[in-house]
Amino acid sequence: MIAPALPDAGRPNANALRRLVRNPAVLIGGTVLLVMALMGLLAPFLGTIDPAAINPSARNRVPGVERTIRADDGSTTVFKHRMGTDSLGRDVYSRVVYGARVSLMISVSVATVSISIGLILGLIAGYIRPLDAVIMRFMDGLMAIPAILLAIAVVSLFRAGLTAVIVAIIVPEIPRVVRLVRSIVLSVREEPYVEAAIMQGTRLPLLMVRHILPNTIAPLIVQGTFIAASAILVEAILSFLGIGIPPETPTWGNIMAEGRNVFRVFPHNILYPGIFLGITVLAVNMLGDGLRDTLDPKMAGR
Repeated sequence: MIAPALPDAGRPNANALRRLVRNPAVLIGGTVLLVMALMGLLAPFLGTIDPAAINPSARNRVPGVERTIRADDGSTTVFKHRMGTDSLGRDVYSRVVYGARVSLMISVSVATVSISIGLILGLIAGYIRPLDAVIMRFMDGLMAIPAILLAIAVVSLFRAGLTAVIVAIIVPEIPRVVRLVRSIVLSVREEPYVEAAIMQGTRLPLLMVRHILPNTIAPLIVQGTFIAASAILVEAILSFLGIGIPPETPTWGNIMAEGRNVFRVFPHNILYPGIFLGITVLAVNMLGDGLRDTLDPKMAGR
């Protein structure tokens, strides 16, 4: 007797990958983010001048203006400010390029840490009932405070810097991840295969890793993209308010904050970093929407 052929175990993954590649939102968003990431990594080669170099004689130059730089050995170099200069004579183009590195690093760090912490707390809250009330009441208390106000409060407790800004953005995002993971755990723990594993005496750590954790991966990937987009915006807001990363560090928020006083006369100080900021956030959101449409079985069926 010939056994019936088993279905291809790798076909669901192949179908999901095929839908992922064909999704225009994923393609456009992923391509733009890849370009932004390469721009940040190659900033030392793409930047035409030191982003922190101050030149009072070249203050608020309009985009495209040329300037002659004389070296100590007497040689001269004609330099073109592609995006103009700011109020301190710093090249806006170089600051925007280097700012991509900082902004993307903050977004990736915030998404990774907040999802890691939220995943652990969500698994505990969703499966261990005695700890559920304690964890969720604390999370509800954090969510009751507006995210930007909570971030400002956290920054005020630490010395201004990159680490303080990352921590300030992570704290408001953790409760959202915890609630997402907890809701998934509460529904999955009632499934027959989980109950069967419990009846077989599967230990709790193994039960979590083998049967419950895989169900949270797809939603967390989508949630991570939205957290990354939110982190870029919150960092820009904190820098714009003057309580974020120190002004000497080029970020898109810092560049716009320094150019707000002369925006009406020299709009390029805010226009160019604002364009890069908007495009990046839009690309992250498009990538998140595309991943949701692909990884969610209900959306994929449509």
